[in-house]
Amino acid sequence: MCGIVGYIGEQDSTPIILNGLKRLEYRGYDSAGVAVLDNGHIEIRRDAGKLAHLEALVKQTPLHGKIGIGHTRWATHGEPNARNAHPHIGSTGEFVVVHNGIVENYLALKEELVAEGTTFKSETDTETIVHLVEKFYSNEGSLVEAVRKTLRQLKGAHGIVVMSSREPDKIVAARVGNAGGVVIGLGEGENFVASDLPAILEHTRRAVFLESHQMALITKNKVEVSDIQGNPVKLQVQNISWDPVAAEKGEYRHFMQKEIHEQVRSLTDTLAGRVDFDRGEVYLHELNLDNEKAKRIKKIIITACGTAAHAGMVGKILIERIARIPVEVAIASEFRYADPIVDENTVVLAISQSGETADTLAAMEEGRKKGAMLWSNVNAIGSQAMRVADGCISMQVGPEIGVASTKAFTAPLIDMYLLAVYLGDKRGVLDEEKRYSLVNDLMGIPALVGECLSREKDVVKLAHKFKDTSHMLYLGRGINMPIAYEGALKLKEISYIHAEGYPAGEMKHGPIALIDKTMPVMALAPMDPWYDKMISQIE
Repeated sequence: MCGIVGYIGEQDSTPIILNGLKRLEYRGYDSAGVAVLDNGHIEIRRDAGKLAHLEALVKQTPLHGKIGIGHTRWATHGEPNARNAHPHIGSTGEFVVVHNGIVENYLALKEELVAEGTTFKSETDTETIVHLVEKFYSNEGSLVEAVRKTLRQLKGAHGIVVMSSREPDKIVAARVGNAGGVVIGLGEGENFVASDLPAILEHTRRAVFLESHQMALITKNKVEVSDIQGNPVKLQVQNISWDPVAAEKGEYRHFMQKEIHEQVRSLTDTLAGRVDFDRGEVYLHELNLDNEKAKRIKKIIITACGTAAHAGMVGKILIERIARIPVEVAIASEFRYADPIVDENTVVLAISQSGETADTLAAMEEGRKKGAMLWSNVNAIGSQAMRVADGCISMQVGPEIGVASTKAFTAPLIDMYLLAVYLGDKRGVLDEEKRYSLVNDLMGIPALVGECLSREKDVVKLAHKFKDTSHMLYLGRGINMPIAYEGALKLKEISYIHAEGYPAGEMKHGPIALIDKTMPVMALAPMDPWYDKMISQIE
């Protein structure tokens, strides 16, 4: 599963699809393909490796048409080769599918199809989908109904886009569960479909996000959304404010470097419209929270994965310290199976940059079942986590293209601070002087971040010094303990160097046995209440 792009209109679809897939390269992939419908015939080009290979193939054997779909794939079933790359075409050559997700019951479906005489050309689970659509179309005579019937056969979570030469003026898209998003871009005499916004922002800012168990019939002039049962769903059009230029690298060597340096602006944007420094007040109207509701909150459970979970650990410290509400931090993949103690006086707060993280969405569903109030802290406008929540704090940092999160880690730290002050004020545990002081401490944060970034050359020198190390240890205390965890995670993600984050006070309980003169230790020691203890630990 990875990136999906589709187009229907009056332009040549191939360059639009290829360009859209390029804008989704940050998701990673091992193969790519495109299918175009022209003069009643579907043409496909697929190849393993980078998009450049596919572009070369398209240049060598061009394909043109005003309707098409494309895909970049991370292999889950079958090797990463041209045969297993999407799009997948049916036996008659009249139906083609791209798909994100995993067909959990594909072996049983494949066995049934083979018994009926179907020949499979790939090793993928996705190919079962196109053969099912083909099979049901022969009975239903409608592409929408064939896709709808197919969806009822599939187990698992899916994002699917289907095209057919039998109905050459249509694309059908569907979403079941949380296998990534399906977003439809609305144009004039043309429409787009993709798995993520950056693929279509160049062409339109008007978007419709499919919810789970919804599907869409897309023509060049209209979009109709229905549920899996066939009931019509009112179109919810959202206007997207992201600047497509924000998805370009500009002067930087890669997106991660760009996004690191964007943090001065992104943190300023995170504060925008939410803080009145003159009055010392915080406004989080998106939470739809009055004083009485705030006072009824007995517990907050922050649920997230990876980097977002580390931001949640910081949030726990801030909310407990400032708002005096007990907070738990639960890894989303564990929370969903843990039978947590949750009631109507509990808030489940999900943190997710994309707002589409499957485990985090499942954790939110678990909270909903148990009667909790749901909040989310997300970056992607219109994402699932934003839509299903009772209230949302948007990170407001614009697209984050780099795989390793940067500005979408620091923004939630600010958001958690704002939330702590907001709750403390609503619950009456902060006096005016304390609230004013806490709010105005935020004013200098963007400038301090800029000062840190101005020392990039010093950091580069350290990186060269330690580039050949095999292991590294990060230590922190108090609010810097989760930052140590995040530092270790970043080193592992970006440098492929083994690293561990530890509470500094736990050094003597095991980790010190592994330290020798070859292992660098990164100690986070700002001038805070733990400074003297950190210096003692370093010594």
